[in-house]
Amino acid sequence: MTRVSRRGAIKTLGAVAAAVPVLRLPAEVDVLDPTILSAIAEVVLPSETNHKMAVAAFAKWINEYTENADTDHGYGNTRVRATGPSPAKNYPAHLAALDTAARGAGAASFATAPVDERRRILEAAIAGAKVERLPARPTGAHIATDLMGHFFNSSAANDLCYRAYIRRDECRGLAGSEMPPAPLAPAAPRAPAPLAPAARSAPLAP
Repeated sequence: MTRVSRRGAIKTLGAVAAAVPVLRLPAEVDVLDPTILSAIAEVVLPSETNHKMAVAAFAKWINEYTENADTDHGYGNTRVRATGPSPAKNYPAHLAALDTAARGAGAASFATAPVDERRRILEAAIAGAKVERLPARPTGAHIATDLMGHFFNSSAANDLCYRAYIRRDECRGLAGSEMPPAPLAPAAPRAPAPLAPAARSAPLAP
């Protein structure tokens, strides 16, 4: 049996770590700009949603995504799979297309376009991306549907659905487990957003 010194083992681990690709997003577009994400969230997420928290949670997930990381195998399956490329690599092209469409409609950018115009642009973009089902986790198919999928599969969306503080993903212990979840506090009313003069289209989300 060949014996490896501690120094040799450290050098080997260092070489392996250096070989692992580091996620570097294109510098010309800040895909996690909260202004842009909030402009999307205002259209595709329910009005009662805390958009700031939803956007922050989505950005955190993207920032913490690690490529080529081993994932846990499923029940009854011994095969371990590695994570693929970051979905954020596709986002700059998505955002550039949204801005181009908004400028074509007379707005300075997608984020500054009226809500109805943003809705129209996003509906066309999602149809063009051929996304027919929300992903359980971001896939890179489109930034808008990735944001939607991330939120609607979250504990916060579960609470909103049942109008109660269920906190599905928290370990709450047994204390008070015999009591039903407390009702969800009503959301503060939002000021109505300005509407574009174009005819209104069907919303992406309730």
